[in-house]
Amino acid sequence: MLFLLSPSKALDFQTPINADLARSNPRFAKQSQALAAHMREMSPAQLQSLMGISEELAALNHERFKRFRTNAKRQAVLAFDGDVYGGLDAPSLPSDVLARGQDRLRILSGLYGLLRPLDLIRPYRLEMGLRVQGEWGSSLYAYWGDQIACQLNADLAGHAHKVIINLASDEYAKAVDRKVLKAPMITLNFKDVKDGKARALFLYLKRARGEMARFALEHQVDRPEGLKDFTGGGYRFSARDSQESEWVFTRPQPPPIAELRRLSA
Repeated sequence: MLFLLSPSKALDFQTPINADLARSNPRFAKQSQALAAHMREMSPAQLQSLMGISEELAALNHERFKRFRTNAKRQAVLAFDGDVYGGLDAPSLPSDVLARGQDRLRILSGLYGLLRPLDLIRPYRLEMGLRVQGEWGSSLYAYWGDQIACQLNADLAGHAHKVIINLASDEYAKAVDRKVLKAPMITLNFKDVKDGKARALFLYLKRARGEMARFALEHQVDRPEGLKDFTGGGYRFSARDSQESEWVFTRPQPPPIAELRRLSA
């Protein structure tokens, strides 16, 4: 069983980390280098228009692509920051648990395709949904084609339960070619209930995705049914709201102040 996460635009290459932590190389390194070289040909103004970002961020990412081969590297699960990775809180996980994630956790990426937690990455910004044009076509979905699905098939070969647990956003999950993927995919959703209505609130949803990934790694969950024991953040599995390919976890929507305190604790 494999878990899929989205990357994050926020990065952390400054916080000190355990120098002895294991590291690995991305499996699609050649494709990533070729894509970075393609992006390096774009001007800051072109990047700004493509990504819909500020002039300052465009200049930063132009410089990142320009110096891609020499920029510092860090394990992906420690380099990505933001809500999902706040929930996962990888820096607080023991090294043996992170190592276990090499066989269980995968991170989708516009630049790297598919990453294991300890794969070394360089700072970048390149969302999967961007319409990056080249000889391959008009999008990054076309660039990666069926490569991601094929790699997932290979990664699942030694697993007893050949299932993909999708904790990624729709934008990134679309990069997995379902026609090529040989395993079923179950998407997990997290909803807050208020006035009888269940809604997915993105701030809470993203953090819950990370918390679920952490729960699975810490408890060595190796079958889908084991995920129903998850109670992180007060969420509980809701059989009534779930379907075969989408499992829903719900909770009463907390007051904003109470939730903010929990997130900052």
